Amino acid sequence: MGIRKTAAVLIVVLVALGISAVPAGAAKYSSLEDGGVIMQAFYWDVPGGGIWWDTIRSKIPEWYDAGISAIWIPPASKGMSGNSSMGYDPYDFFDLGEYYQKGTVETRFGSKQELVDMINTAHSYGIKVIADIVINHRAGGDLEWNPFVGDYTWTDFSKVASGKYTANYEDFHPNEVKCCDEGTFGGFPDIAHEKSWDQYWLWASDESYAAYLRSIGVDAWRFDYVKGYGAWVVKDWLSWWGGWAVGEYWDTNVDALLSWAYDSNAKVFDFPLYYKMDEAFDNNNIPALVSALQNGGTVVSRDPFKAVTFVANHDTDIIWNKYPAYAFILTYEGQPVIFYRDYEEWLNKDRLNNLIWIHEHLAGGSTKILYYDSDELIFEREGYGDKPGLITYINLGSDWTERWVNVGSKFAGYTIHEYTGNLGGWVDRYVQYDGWVKLTAPPYDPANGYYGYSIWSYAGVG
Repeated sequence: MGIRKTAAVLIVVLVALGISAVPAGAAKYSSLEDGGVIMQAFYWDVPGGGIWWDTIRSKIPEWYDAGISAIWIPPASKGMSGNSSMGYDPYDFFDLGEYYQKGTVETRFGSKQELVDMINTAHSYGIKVIADIVINHRAGGDLEWNPFVGDYTWTDFSKVASGKYTANYEDFHPNEVKCCDEGTFGGFPDIAHEKSWDQYWLWASDESYAAYLRSIGVDAWRFDYVKGYGAWVVKDWLSWWGGWAVGEYWDTNVDALLSWAYDSNAKVFDFPLYYKMDEAFDNNNIPALVSALQNGGTVVSRDPFKAVTFVANHDTDIIWNKYPAYAFILTYEGQPVIFYRDYEEWLNKDRLNNLIWIHEHLAGGSTKILYYDSDELIFEREGYGDKPGLITYINLGSDWTERWVNVGSKFAGYTIHEYTGNLGGWVDRYVQYDGWVKLTAPPYDPANGYYGYSIWSYAGVG
């Protein structure tokens, strides 16, 4: 079976027995704060019945073994839709699956205790937990007369079972302070973050929702629909509670994304890169991707330390040629996220584990593009710290390709090794003293075991 696989099996057995097999804080590779790989630990309409927290918990030993640094979990609070809610329609922020309301005690994902057990298991493996924070709006309130609109609105939240963060029409827009903020969502009542009552219960006190999540072990934050409220909200949240954070600013305007990121002190999902990868890898238009990278058309090319990169998520899944896309985000700059269904259901897990290993051991430093055409891309990472750098060769064509490229002085005079095994075995190449080397990439044909990329670095790493 092999030492690595045997150890993974043993860990799974121990966790099933409630025994921690790994010392607390024993993160396998990079930390979340140092750019480690994130697992989005859910997808839209995960199985109901209150099993999801336990499902995630059962996956943690394997994710640890793969080198995952953090898991992003779905919104944990009781939603308007009760046990069918995915959490994006928050009703009672302080009900994590312990009060009977909206037709259920547990949320779709399980009970509060199951959530806490999952978080504790993640921590025992040194894996951080990122909570999905939905604070643009609330849903499921009762009807009340609203003098600011001259009609009845669903803004009465006086009956929340937790008894915490009750609210009425004054806590939503329009109110006596202002008509509106940056945006509304789905017709739900729009929270007035400028009101001290709402700040107190959401983040600005030791009784707040943020404090409650911290108390059960949440480490970091993913803020939903940040277009809907000012960046100052996230900035103030982080000044109170700290922690790594990323915002979902769904837009292709790089200036707007970076402006929000700098104003909030959080990272941002690189949606411009996401759409350029779709154009490149699904439509054989690598020049469009390269142009965006070279001319500041992506977050990662403007400020890689603010960029969180992804191939799919619970809201959007348009990239079909995913192997080259994952090879790109796991060897390029930025902090990558792996989508649950890609890892657990749809793609070759060994290929993704290999890319995570490469990200953690080889991928460091700035990037230079060595060659590209409509269906080929070769780029080099210069290395940083204990990560020596690498050369990634992506080939979208249906044939094997070989190409001479000049990798410069970094690898000149050294033997470089191909680290994916995609060339069919152990392959080394010698880099001439003038920096020229002949590299090979397989075709893109996953059905027949060809994944369309090769990745090279100094021989003997790891």
